[in-house]
Amino acid sequence: MRIRHSAAASLGALALVLTLSAPADAAEGTFVYTYSGLDGSQQTATLSDPTSEECITLPEVADPSASSPAHSPLNRTDARAVVFTDPGCEGDSFTLRAFTGHGSERLKLRSVRFV
Repeated sequence: MRIRHSAAASLGALALVLTLSAPADAAEGTFVYTYSGLDGSQQTATLSDPTSEECITLPEVADPSASSPAHSPLNRTDARAVVFTDPGCEGDSFTLRAFTGHGSERLKLRSVRFV
């Protein structure tokens, strides 16, 4: 009888350890977007393993009075990416599915949240 209780407790502890070791605060993978550089040339930026459930304002396009918005996002993370037209996850939004989500040059963004 004690062996069964010990085995059950061991399995429960193992399950708890495996659950706690999984990173719950980051989307795994990359998120890529295109923006216009200071000279007008197209530049590409990448967010690697971005934080989940947190608004990320894209630094290259954070100031609407000084830059055009980013465009053509590619979501290669394991989380859905919700992109926003304004900094601070404000304005209109569009959701890109995990792993294969993408948008054209017409999809403008200044911030993103991974959910």
